[in-house]
This record gives sequence, structure tokens and C-alpha cells, in this order.
Amino acid sequence: MKKLLTVSILGVAMAAGTAQARDYDHVRFGVDVPYEPMEYRGADGELTGFDIDLGNALCAEIGVTCEWIEQEWDGIIPGLLARNYDAIMSSMSINDERRQTVLFSDSYITIPGAWFAPEGSAIEEISEETLAGKSIGVQRGTTYDNYATDNYGRIATINRYSTADDMVLDLQAQRLDIVFLEYVVGQATLLQSEEGDYHVVGEMVTGPEEYFGEGFGIAFRQRDTALAERFNEALATLKEDGTYDEIFERYFGDE
Repeated sequence: MKKLLTVSILGVAMAAGTAQARDYDHVRFGVDVPYEPMEYRGADGELTGFDIDLGNALCAEIGVTCEWIEQEWDGIIPGLLARNYDAIMSSMSINDERRQTVLFSDSYITIPGAWFAPEGSAIEEISEETLAGKSIGVQRGTTYDNYATDNYGRIATINRYSTADDMVLDLQAQRLDIVFLEYVVGQATLLQSEEGDYHVVGEMVTGPEEYFGEGFGIAFRQRDTALAERFNEALATLKEDGTYDEIFERYFGDE
């Protein structure tokens, strides 16, 4: 029995070593869509956005093919651990809580959060007093959800949505008083919307780090250190040769 157990353990160890040493030539990314301008479908139905274009450029630099697999946010890390895809590139903030489960690449962009409300809203600043009794929209399972729930969940109603688009639709339909999300997403879906006038309430939000982390990173399974390093090296190259700047300006201009 002990011998069989030893053989079994050795087999598991060998399998783990094989997984660690795997040399990827095709990388599947998990991505939550839509989240304009980071990841969304264009008028032609094709996936596009900053994350998509940067991810494709990284794969080209490494010499692997890319595949994008859509997955709702609340299941995106479980999907990675279940091997439904090899990595997540979907505006995921690097923070210590997620580091317990996944391995992050170097940060590839940092984007502040913001509160958005309709023009004429009585909410002129963000505080417990101004948000008391209000209806707040967030995307479920995000750092914005955690922050709003922990800080205002006692005095306001937190409404959680699977997608940013659903949340924006409810704000436009006046079922929400205010929403909290990444500034660039609110800019694309609200400030530039033809469905009404909206504005940013209060200051941009960049901290505390325990919620909003250290920028966005690509998430890998913890054992895939070699794959993560390949992407780190490719990211450094794209920043050096100007490719990163070209993609950045495509979606954010000179902001």
C-alpha cells in the first residue's frame, strides 16, 4: 500500500512538473465583455479594445497565437483555475487578495476610478451624508464593488451588475442615483453618451491600495511562472519600441 501511495505521489509530482515546464505556442485569454474601451465588440462584431490589442501585440512579440474566451467576471478566476483558458487579461487590478490565488504579470496600465451621476443630481460630493439612502451601481465582484460595499453599504443600497453596460442602462433609466466604475469606462459609456448628460462627482479614486491595487495585470495560474515571465519580457519590449504607446493613444489619446 505504501509503495502504491509513493508511486501515486510521484506521478502527481511528475504531472505538476510537466505542467510547470509546458511551452505554450497558443495562449487562451479569459476576458469579460463588454467593458469599453478596455474590451468590447466593435460595429463589425469583432473583439477590440485596449486589452485586446495589447494582448494580441504581446502574443505576436512572443511568437504565440492568441485566443479570446468570453467569461463573466464573477467566474473569471475559477475559469482560469479550471483550465478553461491559460490567462486572464481583462482589466484585473493587482492586489494581495488575488495574489493568494493567481500569479500576476507586471502592471501594464493604471486607471483611476470615478463616480458618475446625471447632470442636475443632488449628489455633489462623495460622503456618507450625500450617499445615504441612495442607490449605487457597481459591477459585481470587482474592486469597486468591494470598496462601495465596505464604505457605503450600511447607508446606501448597493446594486450589483454582471456587466458595465447593464449598470449604465439602469442609470440612464433612473433606476440608480450614481455608479462607481473605472473612469475610462464611464467616459466611453456616459460622458460621451447621446442618451443623456452625466458628469464625474468628486475626485478621481486611486486608493487605498488594499482595494485598487497596483494597476492592471495579466493573471496566470500560480505555477505558470515561465509563461508570466515571457509576457513580462514582451511588455518591456513593447514599451521600449513604441508599440505600447501607439496602442495607448489609440484608445486614450494623450490622457
